[in-house]
Amino acid sequence: MGMLIQPDGRTKELRPSNGVHWTEEEMVNLVGGGIAVISTIDGGFMVINDTGKLQGLELNIPATRLYVYGRSDVIVGNALVVDTRLELEGLDS
Repeated sequence: MGMLIQPDGRTKELRPSNGVHWTEEEMVNLVGGGIAVISTIDGGFMVINDTGKLQGLELNIPATRLYVYGRSDVIVGNALVVDTRLELEGLDS
């Protein structure tokens, strides 16, 4: 299961279509483009749009607060937060 955090502060609990792990296609659709996986302050993982800043996506303050480097960098656009790397299908550690 994951939590989608939108820039306006709305959150939504979501499950991957197969109930086990997120496919790359699902993650791309949720964040609106190519993906990057980053760490959260609580040891989880966040999937973000890897070119969101270049695209001028809206600042996501709630996701930035969860980002391990949130004091020196920001998150933009939608962010999908998951607990473990195993939930992310086919992505190398």
